[in-house]
Amino acid sequence: MSKRDKQKEKIVWMKKPFADKRIKAILEKELLNWFFSKFSSFSPPQRYAIMEIHKKENVLISSPTGSGKTLAAFLSIINELVKLDKKGFLLDKVYAVYVSPLRALNNDIHRNLVVPLKEIEELSGKKLSIRVGVRTSDTTAYQKSKMLKYPPHILITTPESLAISLNSPRFSQLLNAVEYLIVDEIHALAGNKRGSHLSLSLERLSYLSKKDPVRIGLSATIHPLEEVARFLVGTNRGCKIVDVNYEKKTEIEVVSPVDDFIYTPLEEQQKKLYKTLDEIIDEHRTTLIFTNTRSATERVVFHLKKRYPNKYENLIAAHHSSLSREIRLEVEEKLKKGELKVVVSSTSLELGIDIGEIDAVILLGSPKSPVRALQRIGRSGHRLHDVSYGYMVVLDRDDLIEDLIIARNALAKRFDKIRIPRKPLDVLSQHLLGMALTKKFKVEEAFDIIRKAYPYRELTMHELESVLNFLSGKYQELEVRNIYAKIWYENGEFGRRGKLGRTLYYMNVGTIPSESMVKVFTRAGKYVGKVEEEFAERLIQGDIFVLGGKTYEFVYSRGNKLYVDLAEGKKPTIPAWFSEMLPLSYETALDIEEFRAFVEKLIVEKGEEEAVKIIEQLYPIDEKASKAVVGYVKEQHLYSVVPSPELFLIEEYIDEQKLRNYIFHSLAGRKANEALARAFAYLSSLEKHCNARVSFNDYGFVITLPRYKHLSYDSIKRMLSLSEQEFLESLSKAIEKTELFKRRFRQVAVRSLAILRRYPKRKGELN
Repeated sequence: MSKRDKQKEKIVWMKKPFADKRIKAILEKELLNWFFSKFSSFSPPQRYAIMEIHKKENVLISSPTGSGKTLAAFLSIINELVKLDKKGFLLDKVYAVYVSPLRALNNDIHRNLVVPLKEIEELSGKKLSIRVGVRTSDTTAYQKSKMLKYPPHILITTPESLAISLNSPRFSQLLNAVEYLIVDEIHALAGNKRGSHLSLSLERLSYLSKKDPVRIGLSATIHPLEEVARFLVGTNRGCKIVDVNYEKKTEIEVVSPVDDFIYTPLEEQQKKLYKTLDEIIDEHRTTLIFTNTRSATERVVFHLKKRYPNKYENLIAAHHSSLSREIRLEVEEKLKKGELKVVVSSTSLELGIDIGEIDAVILLGSPKSPVRALQRIGRSGHRLHDVSYGYMVVLDRDDLIEDLIIARNALAKRFDKIRIPRKPLDVLSQHLLGMALTKKFKVEEAFDIIRKAYPYRELTMHELESVLNFLSGKYQELEVRNIYAKIWYENGEFGRRGKLGRTLYYMNVGTIPSESMVKVFTRAGKYVGKVEEEFAERLIQGDIFVLGGKTYEFVYSRGNKLYVDLAEGKKPTIPAWFSEMLPLSYETALDIEEFRAFVEKLIVEKGEEEAVKIIEQLYPIDEKASKAVVGYVKEQHLYSVVPSPELFLIEEYIDEQKLRNYIFHSLAGRKANEALARAFAYLSSLEKHCNARVSFNDYGFVITLPRYKHLSYDSIKRMLSLSEQEFLESLSKAIEKTELFKRRFRQVAVRSLAILRRYPKRKGELN
């Protein structure tokens, strides 16, 4: 590789902003006049990014909400379009593609582009021919047909609609000279298969375009930015990173309603919790409260109305994904107009939808990671020089220390590492079908295109050929399962097979699992109710859960039905809201473990009073919360031992149902603990020849056996000493027959087109 090619591949951090004078020099007079009629100066991301985009450099911009990063991405693009328009060179084609994960955000962006373009026209007295269009699943057939005649110069779309557009015989022709690609909210895409799907679409768009488009990524806080930059641009391309998160001032305070969670009655805790919320809300004009579950969102709204009826009756609203789109839009509109004092949300307002100015954000319960904390708190103080105020209100003992560590890491910019999926073959299946529909491809050519996408940089030719064999029906035994060929593949080439392929692709493209409910029946056949699929997939035979106020024991499943036995008097092993619960990140879990050991050492060496003072000085916490921290760790120290990186605590007890329980205090986050729990339960059941039940959370897991079955010290030590290979083998065997495996297998089968979500009933009729 030449020195020049290596330079192109480099990921470079921007260290010095461009002077305003240089930026003004490249902007058209009409655009310049409009900009300074609205703003007094360029914002930090604009000073770094506008010139780089103008020079056709790939750029990743990471900055807070309200810092002007979206305008930084669009300003150079609009400038080029204005320049072309003035010269009469503006063609009927798509020049720029903007992709975001939210349709609601797309509508915001459309409005935020159309309005300035009209204002530029009014200021300059000249008509602009620049068109902006939205193409999503909400776009009507009439609007799509109109785009063929008058294509938008700036196309606003979603990852799924972009994939469909690439396979539209007529509309894709308008994408063959795209010059700019903007990926917004890239942090919400990079770490999942939806992002992998988009990365392949970007490479297919680059292949379709006569030029390799300039790629611009817009992100909130995420780590590591170098990895996200590579995800944005793919392999063999360079990228400039603009990180101006440090420019935004953020204040976070951890607030505890009580100074002792152990001995304060629950009713008193609840009373003081809502009093604390009311006091914070009173201090600000508009407050946004984030909970971690939809049920908690509704509960907070209900209790604030009930406890303070004259204050909140018409000034509070809930906003979450289970509400209708109309209700959510109504709440957003009222927020923008300043008609609401407080809005309570689960996760639906985390991303950058324009909701007006928020004075403060309350995080009710741990946000589980520093990144999510900053994303949520960043919704307040919308303007660049405003302060983002965040209050982390503690709900229980574990929450207390979680919030403390997360607040410290957020302020110190210590973030959890994003994990980008590695070459997901189910996603690749969709794009290979899409590519086959466009033309006859040589396998080597397709291989080169796919490997340019960062998640697929390690894809082997053997893996690609195996997916092509699957799609072309080479595995004939699959026909018994009604899985038929969708492409032809022979002599190193592949292509479309029949007219139905395009319809199947359009109807089944995408990676988001369709949310479905699973029906619950007793073994006698009585219908009990429904649970979410994500909840159902976590169940293990013998698990106890609550539905409709009654307790049931999971027995087995058949298809999309669960069969249970009534289990009156038995304690639930899985809470009803488990499927909604955010997992604690692994890195944060390790920090919490170290912090608890640090507090124990302070108590032993300095005494309680001094420990309270030291913690209050070192962390963003008040005296009440600091006392609660010390009291919590002191209780554990007095009656047991405090688990630490050097000390693994396992406790054994027999419960009221005469079952033997082993509590493993493995502070590693819920995902890691689920893996440990399933593997250890499998090994325990093999050794003791009985069923082993498990329950787990962020802080550890419990293995439950019959009372007469006892795990010896040596048995436990063997499990803890497993090699990586032995552990993975045990885990694989443990999940083979679980609901988790069956339902995740179905999701992969749907994504890979082995199972079709939708299928035409008759010719010309779609589901």
